[in-house]
Amino acid sequence: MSRAGERIFIAGGAGRIETVVDRPQGPPRGMALVAHPHPLYGGTLDNKVVQTLAKTFVELGCVSLRPNFRGVGASEGAHDEGRGETEDLLSVLEHAKKELGDLPVVLAGFSFGAAVQTQVAKRSKPMRVVLVGVAVGRFPSEAVPPDTIVIHGEADETIPLAKVLDWARPQELPVIVIPGADHFFHLRLNLIKSIVKSSWRY
Repeated sequence: MSRAGERIFIAGGAGRIETVVDRPQGPPRGMALVAHPHPLYGGTLDNKVVQTLAKTFVELGCVSLRPNFRGVGASEGAHDEGRGETEDLLSVLEHAKKELGDLPVVLAGFSFGAAVQTQVAKRSKPMRVVLVGVAVGRFPSEAVPPDTIVIHGEADETIPLAKVLDWARPQELPVIVIPGADHFFHLRLNLIKSIVKSSWRY
């Protein structure tokens, strides 16, 4: 893993996983695995929210890894409703740990990718989890660590805010609501970056 924006291929359960790696200036302080929205609705590693998260973590000193889920771009396999996608993220994480060593792990995702990351968090030990527009109610969404950053748009028409609050309430999990924001955070991407940065600590 060397250059910013380097495209690599990692072995996964359904074949190779196309992954873009972005590195910070100087020695990395952590690694961030960023998951994209639903593949059947145009979700890819180039999604604007996903790119915003990746850039934010690079600025925070992390190596960022953005895989394409199976069946997207040059990733092999076919969409698997979150099951195979969970395995793929774990494969990318294992590869990153071999390459980068024992750095703190951040799991981040948008929409479908955020729901999948709740599964990954159950099976790994992340330092932090960041969920944007998490697709609760549509895909299995597990309980997450109490310091998880949850960001949702007030005017999200795809995943209503009320559903996210219903999921967060029994966990006593705070939800950061961006007023007026839709599911894709149109004209609000800068707020995602500032929320994550203001909440950050190593």
